[in-house]
Amino acid sequence: MSMLSYKQHHWFVSTHVFCALLSTVVVVPGRAADILFDGVTFDGWEGDIKSVWRVENHEIVGGSLVKKQEKNNFLCTIKRYANFDLRLKIKLTGTNGFINSGIQFRSERVPGSHEVAGYQADFGAGHDGALYDESRRKKFLARPDDSLLNRNSQVGEWHDYRIRARGNHIELWVDGIQTVDYTETEQGLLGNGVIGLQVHGNGVAEVRFKDLVIEELP
Repeated sequence: MSMLSYKQHHWFVSTHVFCALLSTVVVVPGRAADILFDGVTFDGWEGDIKSVWRVENHEIVGGSLVKKQEKNNFLCTIKRYANFDLRLKIKLTGTNGFINSGIQFRSERVPGSHEVAGYQADFGAGHDGALYDESRRKKFLARPDDSLLNRNSQVGEWHDYRIRARGNHIELWVDGIQTVDYTETEQGLLGNGVIGLQVHGNGVAEVRFKDLVIEELP
């Protein structure tokens, strides 16, 4: 083999080895997904687990179908989250009053109150997939089209909910349909906080959550 052909052969082999190594590299944009609820205990959560929240059939259950929930009540994670992609399933059933629930994020408990302040991914009573600012600005920040809001989702069926928050960009999906694409413009708001599950006050209602999986984002 001539010197030229040897160099060509060496370059050919080295190039293919390099390309093979590149093909094995997997770029992972965030961390591995974590299960927020183990299906058995409230490890990692805090709230009124004596009278409002319970575990049934590997599901988190809040409220009651025989007793009115007088005030809002929240079951919250102990850990705080900033940038994340959260997926879960929710089922809301009610018989009387305001039938509503939601998922708090980048939130914190209000001292001396039953309330939690921060962003809420709303669900129920004509608010499916809306973004509300709970106990802070106390207003809707973004709402989906009426075609989604007018559907009857409070009939005891499971629905998929996804919340993605990264920097000042917040996105919500319900049953695979994007309902909110919101960019926060106000300065000085809390950039991290707990995740909270809500059962709304002034209604005879029961809400269930399962398959809660979160991926923290860089």
